[in-house]
Amino acid sequence: MTKKNRSASVTRKTRETDIKVKLSIDGSGKGRIDSGVPFLDHMLELWAKHGFFDLEVLAHGDLAVDGHHTFEDLGLVLGEAFLKALGDKAGIRRYGECLLPMDETLVMISLDLSGRPGLYYDVRPVAELVAGFDACLFHEFFQAFCVKCGLNLHIRQIVSGENHHLFEAIFKGLARALDMATTLDPRIQGVLSTKGSL
Repeated sequence: MTKKNRSASVTRKTRETDIKVKLSIDGSGKGRIDSGVPFLDHMLELWAKHGFFDLEVLAHGDLAVDGHHTFEDLGLVLGEAFLKALGDKAGIRRYGECLLPMDETLVMISLDLSGRPGLYYDVRPVAELVAGFDACLFHEFFQAFCVKCGLNLHIRQIVSGENHHLFEAIFKGLARALDMATTLDPRIQGVLSTKGSL
């Protein structure tokens, strides 16, 4: 199977946010993240490390108003970059899953790079805020990512725990599941679908 250059750069600028993302699916886990939200930076650094993605993010948003625009728009840009880097999806395993523990917390991630976006999110944070931001903003981030990436994503909290551990488990689990789904398999000719397209 021929090695592909699965990388992409995407920029989005509105009156609310200015975001640049550079992504390589076949990286080594290097992350340079500056979203203006240190906790989100930490989560995306974990995502890059555990998915073996190289990721650069530079985002400026109207955080003085609220975190919503930054979280949602960053999800949109990252999802678009991921889809662009995937290219025609030929040879990928398509499905990925991970059951990931983080100390007392346990989460399940299951996904399909089907081209049919959907987020099925069963997460119950123990506190309303995460590092000063509404914990619900992570739902907006994942929803936006799914829409732009064409990803069917299930995130389920199996055992609850404190919020930092919960979201760390989610981001690490998502990274590992995406790494599995994007792995090139020489047995797959074209795309893994009887329809012939994803």
